[in-house]
Amino acid sequence: MFIDTHVHLNNPLFKGDVKQTIDTARRVGVKKMLVIGYDHQTNKDAITIAEQYDDVYASVGFHPTQAKDISDDDFSTLEQLLSHPRVRAVGECGLDFYWDKTHVNKQIEVFEKQIKLAQKHHLPLVVHMREATLKTLEVLQEYAPLKGVMHCYSGSLEMATSFIDIGMHISLGGPVTFKNAKVPKTVAQWVPEHRLLIETDAPYLAPHPYRGKQNTPAYLPLIAEAIAALRDTDVEHVGRITSSNANQLFNLKD
Repeated sequence: MFIDTHVHLNNPLFKGDVKQTIDTARRVGVKKMLVIGYDHQTNKDAITIAEQYDDVYASVGFHPTQAKDISDDDFSTLEQLLSHPRVRAVGECGLDFYWDKTHVNKQIEVFEKQIKLAQKHHLPLVVHMREATLKTLEVLQEYAPLKGVMHCYSGSLEMATSFIDIGMHISLGGPVTFKNAKVPKTVAQWVPEHRLLIETDAPYLAPHPYRGKQNTPAYLPLIAEAIAALRDTDVEHVGRITSSNANQLFNLKD
């Protein structure tokens, strides 16, 4: 019923527990997952995990906090990974001015190179954005129209409209369940059905009532339930439309 479009099963916190984590998620209706890489090791690990499970896929890329250390050779390695049959997207890439305000130009350069790779290989982008909403939009607009997702979107409703206008999907995660999260709740109510995705970003950003604890893809139904309540619909409908969107965007087999 559900597809977790952003999960880090390649994180060390899941080491030794990947199979159990996947099995537990399956039992609550999570039918597919996209494991997201963000540096050399996690890119390789995402593919390794995806090779072992028919319902798990991989995305590979360089997180903006890695940008200062990325070379041309690194991009050659990344491009080779894009031809792997289990890879369905480029990223996690984007801009992060919260953790790194020093290497802004390098972040933009690395982000743009990944956008170009995604377009060259006809793959969607998985975009990370933190305290860099306007600059992220400006960079993406230079390459519009695009296909991809604003992962764990935390921006305003107005900016969400702008990202959708250039072809991006909006993905919502644990914060939409937080009692004081007015902006994500407003976005959840408004996003057009055909551009809505859901994710856990596990092991980060666990939804209520597990906020502050380690997240897991088995919590994805809690996110879908919160969105369903906000949109005055049922959770089955949210699962159905977000799964359809994910299958189409990431070219996941039925």
